[in-house]
Amino acid sequence: MRSLCREAAKAGSEYLALTDTNGLYGLIHFLEAARQCGIRPIVGAQLQLNNATAASPGSINRALHHPLLKTRPSTSVTEHCSKNKTEAVVVLAKTPKGYELLSELLTRRHLNEHFSLERDFPRAPEDLAVLGSNPDIIQTLRSRAECWIEVVPGPAGREALKLAATLGIPPIATNAVYFAHPDDCPLHRLVRAIDCCLTLSTLPPEEVVQPGQWLKTTEEMAVHFPDCPEAIANTMKLAGSCHTDWDHSRLVFPRYKDQADDHFALLLEACRKGICRRYGVSSTAIEERLAEELELIQAKGYVDYFLVVADIVARRPIHCGRGSAAASLVSYLLGITHVDPIRHNLLFGRFLNPERKDPPDIDVDFPWDERSALHEELRQYYGTERMATVANHVGFGARAAVREVAKVYGVPAAEIKEVTRRMSSWTGPQDISRRVESHPKFHGFSLDPPWPEIMKWAMRLESLPRHLATHCGGVILAPDRVSRYVPVERSARGVHLVQWEKDQSETAGLVKIDLLGNRSLAVIRDTLAAVQKNTGLAIDYASLNPIDDPATLDLLRRGDTMGVFYVESPAMRQLQQRAGRGDFEHLVIHSSIIRPAANRYIHEYIRRLHGAPYQPIHPSLKELLAETYGIMVYQEDVVRVAMAMAGFTWAEADGLRKVISKKGSEQLSDYHHRFTEGCKLRGIVDEVVQSVWDMFLSFSGYSFCKPHSASYALVSFKSAYLKTRYPAEFM
Repeated sequence: MRSLCREAAKAGSEYLALTDTNGLYGLIHFLEAARQCGIRPIVGAQLQLNNATAASPGSINRALHHPLLKTRPSTSVTEHCSKNKTEAVVVLAKTPKGYELLSELLTRRHLNEHFSLERDFPRAPEDLAVLGSNPDIIQTLRSRAECWIEVVPGPAGREALKLAATLGIPPIATNAVYFAHPDDCPLHRLVRAIDCCLTLSTLPPEEVVQPGQWLKTTEEMAVHFPDCPEAIANTMKLAGSCHTDWDHSRLVFPRYKDQADDHFALLLEACRKGICRRYGVSSTAIEERLAEELELIQAKGYVDYFLVVADIVARRPIHCGRGSAAASLVSYLLGITHVDPIRHNLLFGRFLNPERKDPPDIDVDFPWDERSALHEELRQYYGTERMATVANHVGFGARAAVREVAKVYGVPAAEIKEVTRRMSSWTGPQDISRRVESHPKFHGFSLDPPWPEIMKWAMRLESLPRHLATHCGGVILAPDRVSRYVPVERSARGVHLVQWEKDQSETAGLVKIDLLGNRSLAVIRDTLAAVQKNTGLAIDYASLNPIDDPATLDLLRRGDTMGVFYVESPAMRQLQQRAGRGDFEHLVIHSSIIRPAANRYIHEYIRRLHGAPYQPIHPSLKELLAETYGIMVYQEDVVRVAMAMAGFTWAEADGLRKVISKKGSEQLSDYHHRFTEGCKLRGIVDEVVQSVWDMFLSFSGYSFCKPHSASYALVSFKSAYLKTRYPAEFM
């Protein structure tokens, strides 16, 4: 995406259109890349006219994104294999309303098996533009949209010019761009062969675009249309009439289904009841914290969001609200979370603060075998149009890339398996050729031709979009129809998916609620049921809070925790034994510091825990990290340290936290520079700055905030308590 925008900017283009096949899969990434490169983005999609040859549900295998020049709205990257090539038209959104109409049209294209472009296309001449060369379709749609005859270089373009003259519809010049550079054409051919399940030698020529369909300058395009300058002029005319100032950052909150006019009053009333249930009586600390949170929740417009999540969790008594939401007193009072944020000093600002632009994220675990039924219950309650699941965009990993390239090269399956099985433990982006050269499993293993060439192409293929999958728990609940904001399609299992993955959904303001499955909660549920059956004692899960139970504390201190949620792994049991602490506060630390990238800091943590003297990395961090013995343990430690040492604002520091969690982000070097410069302005020496930065990087991949660790630690305590007090039922 960025390479297309960079190349367009380098070519002097002012406009660029991205038109994925039957979707807007890369839209938000495209808009971000266009802004960074100074390009004015045009939004559109290529719609295939024939449903029968469409990709299988959820597939974006070959939806490599293409652009259009300063000039042209591009067509999509792939047309799927068929004996008769699938015809398509490009539809552009000229206005924000046109975007909604296009999103709805794409949704119908995926969800309605009887979809017909001629029948389902809306009447929107001011909002949508159609580019195509099928005379029947253009004639049908000319009264419903602004129609243009698409003219491309070559013989097909000359035929299109004749058609434009015959129909009296203006021609528009495009290059139907499929790749940024001429040398990308072989990669396109490779992807088409994979899509068609054919070898490169048997791939029909008609399944591959012309080598010239790369991103050209306006001058290079003009050479192809010497007798039709108006086609070039029309491209500029259409581009200039399209809306390009796209803003998808407004938050889209679910609407609470209640007839009352004042939903804030409902929230306040629920919180008051929660105070009686959780604390018995109120206090100054509770009232001050509640007032602070409610003021911000109301100002941000999050009232309905909290009411909706509270309604969801009320449907299943055994659950664990986690993530940063556990820092919220309102969440605790509503029963969304179960850790007391006041007692355990959980910072509300980690969840919500005046500078936070992205939507809050509430994650809730349910017993693993109840989640599907809960999803269905919510679909029935809110309606299928208002609810959809977040997608995962699955790219080619190293093994898959090698396997697929080898297949199209015609390598026998047994030989492919012999190579790819040696890559079984590889994770994350790889320099495949270098890794093969150095990896022990490849020592003495000869890779004769064509394997060196296969490895080279596999590296080019790695991380390209392969297919859609279903996110493990992310649910979007919209105030009306989800399809107004993003196209929706059906997964292979029949689940309605938005076409964006988690990051694009959040950037576009869609508020995600993570409803996840947890096996240990099912164990706790079944244990409580067995205890009641055997003893007659009914233990309430929500009020079970055994963090002061001596026997439970001792069990955790000893690391005798097989079967206990989150503390049963060998690493966690060993950490408990080495620490010799079973209290809640230390278990919260251990639940977070156990992340793999922090291994080298765990040894120092144990040393300091047992009384070894230490000096803080910097005097400004002495009080900040006193609770964790001068070591950064939680995600919010990154935020607070960046603010204290480099003068970052909360928003800047939280941006750093997010970038660190996405390993290999292009923005990381920029943040490193800003952090270093901010520290230098405060006279902090380079050695200290680098030590702190190294500790920041230990949060890459995955890490926890303190509220999340506290939520997990409480479930661990509940599980450990049941193992201690009711071992037969627990086992």
